[in-house]
Amino acid sequence: MGNDVKRDEHFSGTRPVEERHRIDESGLSRWLAGNVEGYAGPLSVLQFKGGQSNPTYRLDTPARSYVMRRKPFGHLLASAHAVDREFRVISALGKQGFPVAHTYGLCTDEAVIGSAFYIMSMEEGRIFWNPSLPGQPAEERPKIFRSKIETLAKLHTYNPERIGLGDFGRLGNYFARQVDRWTKQYRASQTQHIPEIEKLIEWLPRTLPEQTRVSVVHGDYRLDNMIFHASEPRVIAVLDWELSTLGDPMADFTYLLMQWIMPGLQGADFKMLSIPSMEEAARIYCDHTGTALPNLSWYFSYNLFRLAGIMQGVAGRLRDGTAANARAVESAKRTVPLARAAWQYAQQADAL
Repeated sequence: MGNDVKRDEHFSGTRPVEERHRIDESGLSRWLAGNVEGYAGPLSVLQFKGGQSNPTYRLDTPARSYVMRRKPFGHLLASAHAVDREFRVISALGKQGFPVAHTYGLCTDEAVIGSAFYIMSMEEGRIFWNPSLPGQPAEERPKIFRSKIETLAKLHTYNPERIGLGDFGRLGNYFARQVDRWTKQYRASQTQHIPEIEKLIEWLPRTLPEQTRVSVVHGDYRLDNMIFHASEPRVIAVLDWELSTLGDPMADFTYLLMQWIMPGLQGADFKMLSIPSMEEAARIYCDHTGTALPNLSWYFSYNLFRLAGIMQGVAGRLRDGTAANARAVESAKRTVPLARAAWQYAQQADAL
């Protein structure tokens, strides 16, 4: 358990900015002074340890701390790392009282630091990297899980049109678009031939579930993408909206449930840990949204395929020298096991 707690500490917090991620700090400070109300230097810049897609920086001034998200360095896939979309969705949701950081400004002028970026508030709290919550008292764990699940349910109850996000994604079957997108992303980053991926690329579009609802979907809703209050079991900010769009909320919901079949909670003794089982977690969400639990095999196959595509993208960035995190090597090795697990769920779905 001690090592698990250390994992939270290892991935949390900041470090000096890596040499390859250095930016023009004086240029940034000038932009902040002209665009962020109340900003006053001097500015000091650190880099967050967690996160391996969009490099994320902590900006400290005498009066206030900020967070900056920028596009990665180097060649990027066309639709990836759209920080302007992150800025837009966070701004819209913040106006509804949804727990996100406060946005201060978006810069699309690449001359300032070398890429587009946006500035948001620094939310002080806790990030948990281990889903079994080893460092938390048993009585706090179910409350942390409930807050996480209810926060997702809240996201899915907003009408996108009413909150100014009616054009935040395309209409039509979300899963069809996503399978097509991740197939293309996989092909663009492909470094090896994986038979199971080839089978999934043929099987998934042929077996798409019907879509009955449209909502904002986060796209990567997991425990370490949210900040909890410093002392209460309550989500205060959902992070990393890079993959958000309009789509089928079942994508987020079933991705959340995947945590129970992945390393971390897979095979855990939920009663001993005081953590909800997958069925209990699903009931919390379904009660809050008034929906029924679908058969999960197709969705788990899709989610694992998508994760394999994301990991293949990491492998591609590793090959191209643009991966932003030392954990990228570890992530890239997960592509084949994820593909095999996805195909197993596809076979289960076909057997029903």
